[in-house]
Amino acid sequence: MQTARDVLTPDALSMLQNISEAGSFAAAARAMGMVPSALTYRVRQIEDALDVLLFDRSSRQAQLTEAGHELLREGGRLLTEIDAVANRVKRVATGWESQLTIAVDTIISRPTVMELCESFFSLSPPTRIRLRDETLSGTLEALTSGQADIALGVPPDASNTSGVHTKPLGTSTFVYAVAPHHPLANAPEPLSDDTIQKHRAVAVADSIQRGGGMTFGLLGGQDVFTVASMHAKLDAQLRGLGGGYLPRCMAGAYIDTGRLVVKKTERPHRQVSISYAWRGGKASTQGRALQWWLGQLESPATRAALLEQHRGA
Repeated sequence: MQTARDVLTPDALSMLQNISEAGSFAAAARAMGMVPSALTYRVRQIEDALDVLLFDRSSRQAQLTEAGHELLREGGRLLTEIDAVANRVKRVATGWESQLTIAVDTIISRPTVMELCESFFSLSPPTRIRLRDETLSGTLEALTSGQADIALGVPPDASNTSGVHTKPLGTSTFVYAVAPHHPLANAPEPLSDDTIQKHRAVAVADSIQRGGGMTFGLLGGQDVFTVASMHAKLDAQLRGLGGGYLPRCMAGAYIDTGRLVVKKTERPHRQVSISYAWRGGKASTQGRALQWWLGQLESPATRAALLEQHRGA
């Protein structure tokens, strides 16, 4: 009889992921170019070796059991580690990483990131670039969990994390803003917490995978409209769907043209320090792609652009 080590191969873990995503054995078999009976047989081999049931077959859908969910969670981590090992081997052989993953907080200027990618690709390197959209503590988590090599837009205290190095990008001032047709636009200033609490807030969801994550500027009992990114928050507030704090550098153009109204509150405007972080030791052990990106981030103009240039390039 086969053992767990025999059946839990990277190919088998990928197959189980495909079944879960497809929702049925038949759909997964079609996507993988396999006969459904062959796919079912391979799954039963894994189940027999582990002595567990991975899929509930009482319905037509391929529903994971609790054991199946746990295997896919841990299996996904193992596949990530395998990719990381391959990346390190490639780096040792050529000096270039096979892939460099950059976690980008939604407070960071996307046009500037794309300009940096354009400059990097002009070198014709063998390294693939992968960008991850993250928010709040999820940006640092992507780095510490090994899912990213660089994180743009992390708190300064990220330097307290073992194996993580940080440098400052700059500071961003957050102002409380609403659309001119929002009820608070003409309310007497400074706005009290009681006044703000009566109106819906727009908040960005923390992309952290584990734990409660961060929230800023929300009041107890307040109605909250939660969106996925800072750009979606800006859009929602421009439409009058709620109020909230926005980075002045991102909202400035709309404030200047009157599409947003800055309101004074009893709480002072927040000044937030923002950093970038990376994993890796001395420069001599870093891949050439990571070295290139860290070199670009040494430029004060680049760091300023990453926080300030939010309009299209």
